[in-house]
Amino acid sequence: MNSIAVTALHKTYKGAITPSLQGLTFRFAEGKIVGLLGPNGAGKTTTISILCGLVRPDSGDVEVCGLRQDAAHREEIKRLIGVVPQQIALFPQLTAVENLLYFGALYGYKGAAFKSKVLALLELFGLEKAAHKETGKYSGGMKRRANIIASILHEPRLLILDEPTAGVDVQSRSMILQFLKEYNSKGNTVVYTSHLLDEAQQLCEDVVIIDEGKLVVQGSPAELIHQQPHCRNLEDVFLHYTGHAVRD
Repeated sequence: MNSIAVTALHKTYKGAITPSLQGLTFRFAEGKIVGLLGPNGAGKTTTISILCGLVRPDSGDVEVCGLRQDAAHREEIKRLIGVVPQQIALFPQLTAVENLLYFGALYGYKGAAFKSKVLALLELFGLEKAAHKETGKYSGGMKRRANIIASILHEPRLLILDEPTAGVDVQSRSMILQFLKEYNSKGNTVVYTSHLLDEAQQLCEDVVIIDEGKLVVQGSPAELIHQQPHCRNLEDVFLHYTGHAVRD
């Protein structure tokens, strides 16, 4: 089964000169670590927002875990997915425990058993000593790790991460990537966006490269590199298809 099926998505924001998505179509199989890649302005964030039900496309269809992303299935899909946004989605004046207990309550989780789960996750991510510290005083890597915990409290089948290792220290990056592999090993699908293409090459089994709101190419990193004799790695492939011009 496909974890994600996107068909002919179109989206133009009000007042925009150009569309964000222009007939975007791709599929991701269930139970894999996959990459959604593209230069700035390619349409990645819009695509993720549509997958999550936060933005409605002008036309086209989206299926998430076999369910059509529409009003009839929106609440069910919310329980199947976890999203780690690029911006830190924590209340800086609250401690990590307070943040996570609050987010858990939104899913209906509470009580001593759930608090024990929160503390265990904080320990897993190396945050147990800072569990009762305000997250606004965390380092960048600590915030990223706490951000991920907030997205997996309900154990989603599909985990979507937007630049999860951006600006973090080497140790935090290593911990995050190892966690993603372990989470995937349990049968969960991980969708990952990043500008760190060496990381994507090592982590992802399948990647989609989009540009100007359209699919450019899809395949495993090894397949895409092999298809272009002059390309030595995924970064070369990316530049081959999207060009060398700087994007803002």
